[in-house]
Amino acid sequence: MLTKLANMSTRQKVFSIILIVVILLKIFYGVTFKTGQKIIAAQSKIEKVEGKQITQKANEKVNWHDPSENKPYPNISDYPNFWIHVSIEKHRVYLMNNKEVLYTMLCSPGAAGQETPRGTFSIQAERGEHFYNSQSGEGANYWVSFKDHGIYLFHTVPVDANGNYVVSEAEQLGKASNSHGCIRLSIADAKWFYENVPTGAKVVID
Repeated sequence: MLTKLANMSTRQKVFSIILIVVILLKIFYGVTFKTGQKIIAAQSKIEKVEGKQITQKANEKVNWHDPSENKPYPNISDYPNFWIHVSIEKHRVYLMNNKEVLYTMLCSPGAAGQETPRGTFSIQAERGEHFYNSQSGEGANYWVSFKDHGIYLFHTVPVDANGNYVVSEAEQLGKASNSHGCIRLSIADAKWFYENVPTGAKVVID
């Protein structure tokens, strides 16, 4: 093979090398190239496919009624170093024991201009099954206070004045920051949180 290449003209050598590369790519990567097609075009095609996959994930419907994970909620009494970590950027609430993640919940924190406060807090004594704020035109169920005694809360996705869940807002759970400063959770997650997370539990929001 090397002897044949040595006897070829420069143009023939280049063509032969390109042909060998195309054959190797086809064998090892299953990539089919048309004559004269550039690798850049193939990369562009891959990027478009990846972009489509990302868009599909972003548009994927969220089940805001049910638990965020397909496993039982943790029994907090089994974890003496239980605490709660809220990631505003990731739109997630992590139930923690020391550095171990016990359970992950989808959440939606505060929108721009109504940001959820960052820092270290504690679950406060105030909690309830329902509230409605006529000024904001929204309420929620299964609320638990973590700052300013009833101002900043963990609670369900929002409800309207009639107690009906606002679907357009609920479908953004885990994707967008769209609350008035509270931490929105799925209905099941908020109910569990309301019934199980003890007063005094540490909350870290970053």
